[in-house]
Amino acid sequence: MSAHFDSLETRSPDERSASIAQCLPAQIATAKGLPGYGAALAEVDPEEITGPEALTALPVLRKSTLAGAQGDRPPFGGFTAWPASRFDHVFQSPGPIYEPGCVSTNWWRLGRFLSACGVGHGDIVQNCFGYHLTPAGMIFENGARAVGAVVLPAGTGQTELQARAAHDIGVTVYAGTPDYLKVILDKADEMGLDLSRITRAAVSGGALFPSLRQEYADRGIACLQCYATADLGNIAYESPPPDFPANLPSGMIVDEGVIVEIVRPGTGDPLPDGEVGEVVVTTLNPDYPLVRFATGDLSAVLPGRSPCGRTNMRIKGWMGRADQTTKIKGMFVRPEQVADLVARHPEVARARVIAGRDGEMDTMTVQFETAATDAAAFEASVVEVLKLKGKVELVAPGTLPNDGKVIDDRRSYG
Repeated sequence: MSAHFDSLETRSPDERSASIAQCLPAQIATAKGLPGYGAALAEVDPEEITGPEALTALPVLRKSTLAGAQGDRPPFGGFTAWPASRFDHVFQSPGPIYEPGCVSTNWWRLGRFLSACGVGHGDIVQNCFGYHLTPAGMIFENGARAVGAVVLPAGTGQTELQARAAHDIGVTVYAGTPDYLKVILDKADEMGLDLSRITRAAVSGGALFPSLRQEYADRGIACLQCYATADLGNIAYESPPPDFPANLPSGMIVDEGVIVEIVRPGTGDPLPDGEVGEVVVTTLNPDYPLVRFATGDLSAVLPGRSPCGRTNMRIKGWMGRADQTTKIKGMFVRPEQVADLVARHPEVARARVIAGRDGEMDTMTVQFETAATDAAAFEASVVEVLKLKGKVELVAPGTLPNDGKVIDDRRSYG
C-alpha cells in the first residue's frame, strides 16, 4: 500500500516551487484570455503570478459567480479553454452547476489517491459513485484506469445486486461514499455471501466517522478518504501511516495538480498555518483553469510532512462548511435549493433541512412551516429539488426560529 504515483509527490520544496513558478503564469495567462474572467483579471500581469503568495492579489471566484456566469453563457460560463463540444463529458451537479470532463489519463487526478490506497493492476474496483448526470462515478473510474485497475461501474442503489456482483466478480476494492460500503457488507451477510476479498476502500463524498473506519478495519478493510469536488477534481488525500489501520492518517496531502490556500471565510485573505479557514483552490489544469476558486469548505494547514514520504503541504481535511451548504448522503444541499422548495409551495412560510445520523448513515429531515396537514404533498418536491429522499415534517406557523438558518447540520465530526 501507498506506492508513490509519480516522482512529483516526493519533490523538495524548492523543486515544487520552481515548477509552480514556471506553470502558474501560463495558467493565469490562459484564464485571463477566457471571457468568464472578464474584468477580474484584466489588469493582472501573468508573469508576476509565480506562487501562492502572488495569488493572494487576485480576486476569489465563488460558486455563485460561476453559476451566474453559466446562466449568461451556458454551459460553462466562459471558464473553459474549449467549447463543450470538445470535451468528452458534460455533467450537471445540483445547483445546477455544469462541469466538463475528459477521459484522458488521470484528468481529475484521482489516480494519485488510489495509488496511495494501494490500488493497481490486478484489482477490481466496485465503483459505487453515481454515474447519472453528476461526475463522481466518472471521476473515480478515470482514477482507477490511471492505476491499471478493472472497474465494476456499479453506481448507487440496488444493494442486493451490488452484494451479489461483488461476490461473483471477486471485487477487491470499494469506491463510494463512506457509509454505503457498510450497507453492502450487511446485505452480503444476510445473503450468506463472502466479501472478504474486499480489503481496501477509497471513499469520499461524506464524513468518514472514526467508528465506521474502525468497523471496516475489524473486517480487514483498510479505508482511506480523499477530498475532491466536481469542479476541481482531487484536492487532497489520505495516505496510510506505518501500521495502518491500527494507526490512523494524520491529515490529507495536497494534490500536485492544485494550489491550496486557507483564507478567512468570505474573503481572500490568507490565514496563518493552523488556523481554520475556507479552502481556496487554483487548478493547474489548462482545460479548466479555475483560479482561486472558493470551495466553501473549512480546513487548516497541518505542520510537517507525511511519514509516507510525500512532501507536499498537508491540510486537516474537511472540517465543515464556511456557509450553510452541506453534504448529505454524498450530495450537496444548498440554501438556494431550500428557497426553491418554499417558492414551489405558497402555503409554506419557511423550510429547514436537518442533517443527522442514524448509526453510520446520514439522515435528512425537511421541516415545512405551514398550516397544511398532508406531508405527502411535499415529498415529491423534496426529491425533485434536493435529489435526495428524506423525512418530511410539517410544523405550525411561527414554529421555526427566525434566525436565517435554512440548513441545520446536527452531525458530530468529533
